[in-house]
Amino acid sequence: MEQIDTEKREGRERIITRRLIKPRLNVHYPQVVGLKNGLVRRMINNSILDAVYDLIRLQGYVKDPAKTMTGGYQVKLHRNGLLSLLYDNYGYAQGAAHGMTYQSSQTFNLEDGSEYRLDDLFKPGSNYVDRLSDIIRREFKSRDIPMLTEFKAIDRNQSFYLTDQAVVIYFQLYEYTPYVYGFPTFEIPFHDIMDIIDPNRPIGRLLNAQTEPAPA
Repeated sequence: MEQIDTEKREGRERIITRRLIKPRLNVHYPQVVGLKNGLVRRMINNSILDAVYDLIRLQGYVKDPAKTMTGGYQVKLHRNGLLSLLYDNYGYAQGAAHGMTYQSSQTFNLEDGSEYRLDDLFKPGSNYVDRLSDIIRREFKSRDIPMLTEFKAIDRNQSFYLTDQAVVIYFQLYEYTPYVYGFPTFEIPFHDIMDIIDPNRPIGRLLNAQTEPAPA
């Protein structure tokens, strides 16, 4: 395992890039350093590693000795004690027509180490599943993309990540659309769903911080 001198900074804590290298495997992944609470830091970093290894297992690295694999990540949000990460893992088996990529994501509270699920973002009883599903269904139609299967609704804890302006819902390759169209990704601006956002949860916390007056 090799540490790469790449850092994305905000405040006291920072994100460094580490690399997992094995035969046929080269995966870059993030780790959080600089947190005052060592237990929280270990909780978050262990959870990140679990997610990275989940993608490696999903690709069948151990079962398929002909498969090579690479992986990376993007920091989608890192501010106001929130960290939202998107991981990708690409695998190619010798002789295949093309490789296969999977994505996963995690959003953390950097103060207590908790990982948020989609239902943690919205008011209890807000029926966020129907609301987000309606938006995504309209977007699928407006993009006029051929569908492999009909989109009906997201899962209650659908994969997502946060940016500073939106909650982003995505689906895997082949889940609804042909490979050539990539990952169906839907960026839903916070201002379109303000009535169902819980002001005491992650999005509300982020929006409150954005509207606070600057210190004199």
